Amino acid sequence: MRLLVVEDERRIAELVTISLKAAGFTVDCCASVADACAAVELVPYDAMVLDLGLPDGDGLEVLSAARRCREVLPVLMLTARDTVEDRVSGLDAGADDYLVKPFATQELISRIKALLRRPGLALGVTLEAGDLSLDTVGREASVGGQPLGLPRQELAILEHLLRRLGRVVPRAVLEDKLYGHGEEIASNAIPVHISHLRRKLAEAGAGCAIQTVRGIGYFLIEAGAA
Repeated sequence: MRLLVVEDERRIAELVTISLKAAGFTVDCCASVADACAAVELVPYDAMVLDLGLPDGDGLEVLSAARRCREVLPVLMLTARDTVEDRVSGLDAGADDYLVKPFATQELISRIKALLRRPGLALGVTLEAGDLSLDTVGREASVGGQPLGLPRQELAILEHLLRRLGRVVPRAVLEDKLYGHGEEIASNAIPVHISHLRRKLAEAGAGCAIQTVRGIGYFLIEAGAA
């Protein structure tokens, strides 16, 4: 899952980005209204963490731009504005949640996951195929109750394949979801992750397998499916 963090205080932006990546998210970070508005128009983010006090304007401008692009994008406001009026203003403008600085990163992550668990959004409880299950909240995949111990990027690929079980996921979509803006992507990065993941599923007897559609992408199919 790919998140956008809009925060101009470098220390806070780095702290939030590191914490979210450790929790399994792919993260892009912007420090201005202009950059954030451009980002939400170009990238289909799963959620956004939004500061209000930005150097070139108010974060509410970003919220408006996001709502024009994607009405259901979950937005958590992260700001030093702590009055009731500020919170009401932000929520009335379309934010889904509001967290006041200073904050605990554990609470930030929990609130984002709570937003993503809402019906129709990115996080469900578990995803299953064959004997494989993936806990999208706990970020753990297992086969027959035995953890697979997958690294973050393999887990992210598996999640996207499970969410589109039996349907092709283009390689470009996986790259977009796994790597943040500006991150260098090796030409063989996705095929290497797929190869490792395919082997681990086979060795664990997952009852499902990853198929390749050459030149397009990949899909997950259950054993015995046509």
